This record gives sequence, structure tokens and C-alpha cells, in this order.
Amino acid sequence: MIGAAMDHLRAISEDLSVRVVVLAGAGPAFCAGHDLKELKDNPDSATTQTLFSQCSDLMMQLVRLPQPVIAKVHGVATAAGCQLVATADLAIAGKSATFATPGGNIGLFCTTPSVAVSRTVSRKKAMEMLLTGKPVKATAAEAMGLINSAVPDSELDDTVDALAKLITSKSAHILSIGKKAFYEQIEKPMADSYVYASAVMAQNMLEDDCTEGIAAFVEKRAPNWRS
Repeated sequence: MIGAAMDHLRAISEDLSVRVVVLAGAGPAFCAGHDLKELKDNPDSATTQTLFSQCSDLMMQLVRLPQPVIAKVHGVATAAGCQLVATADLAIAGKSATFATPGGNIGLFCTTPSVAVSRTVSRKKAMEMLLTGKPVKATAAEAMGLINSAVPDSELDDTVDALAKLITSKSAHILSIGKKAFYEQIEKPMADSYVYASAVMAQNMLEDDCTEGIAAFVEKRAPNWRS
């Protein structure tokens, strides 16, 4: 499944008609993480190293995807499933959804999920999730910044659709520049981030969609994006 997802994302990254990606579960849960039976049946180091490396590559692929990614969460999002939520650019959840990094409960600490979770919520909250494994309700996940908002389950689809449509009203090319720059600058020291961000904005000013966007604002009309 991870390989199939990576192939699909690779195709999406090259398809300019795709302007936003919604990541959702097809079953009773958003994502319950790795198949523990699969791990139990294949305990050798080479196999597990390949699996966890591939999972990490999938997360980085989501970060590097030019299009914004929205996680639409229902049911449970645990372990690598919680990692997916934390990795997505935006996340909306139904109020019945729950989130957890419960690896410590089975002797397999959620170390790779901690990479995304610790970059999304505060260190104290991340460590609380990782050390206790306790489920976090959607409203609490919103308060701690793991998701953007928790909405009634019946409104989840419409809320995500509205958010996706708002994003698609922008220039896809400009948003791709901004998404890449966001993740690049956030890992740098502040002074280096400003140097980098200033260079990105100066280059952004040369883009056709920037010229059009500024003209549309001054002329009080809707912009006509090229992308």
C-alpha cells in the first residue's frame, strides 16, 4: 500500500490539473498504522529497515509534493496514521476521530511518527502522546495544533470540500513555491530563514501570476491565473 501510494503521489506531482490533494481513509478508520501481524511475521532487520525507510520516504514525498495536502480524518489515526495527519499540510477531523502514538504499549516506540508529531505540536504535548500512548480526542487535537479544526462528523466532507475549493482559487504555481519555502525555512535558524525567504519572495515577484495578482488587486477584479 505504501508503494502504491508513493506511485500515485509521483503521478500527481507531475499532473498540473491536480491543484489540491485530499488524503482520506476508505474504511472504518483513517489509518491504524502498520500491520502488526506483518511485522511479527517478518521480524528480520533488513525487512523492517526497508519498511520503515519506505514509510519515511512516503512522508517526505507528501512534504515535497507541489500541491497542498489536506488530511480528512474520521475514526482513528494511530501510530503511522497519526504521522500522516501530522505530515499533511492541513488536517480536518470529525469530532468522533481520535489520535494516538501508542507504540510504547506494545514495546515498539513511535519513533518515526515522533518526527512529524514533534514538528506539529509542542514538545511537551508530543512527549505526552508518545510516552503515554493515550488517545487524544479531535477537539483536544485541535487545541494542541495537531489538526486545524474538529467539526461535526456530518460536516466533515463539506468542510474539506470548501477548504479545497478555497485553495484551488489561488495560483497553483505560487502556492507550490510557498509550500516548498515554508518547509525549507522552518528548519533553518531565524536569520538564515529571513535570507532564504527574502530571496524566494524576490524571485516570486518575477512570476507572471504575481504580476497578474497584484494588478487584479489594484484594479479591484478577480485575478486570471495562468496556473
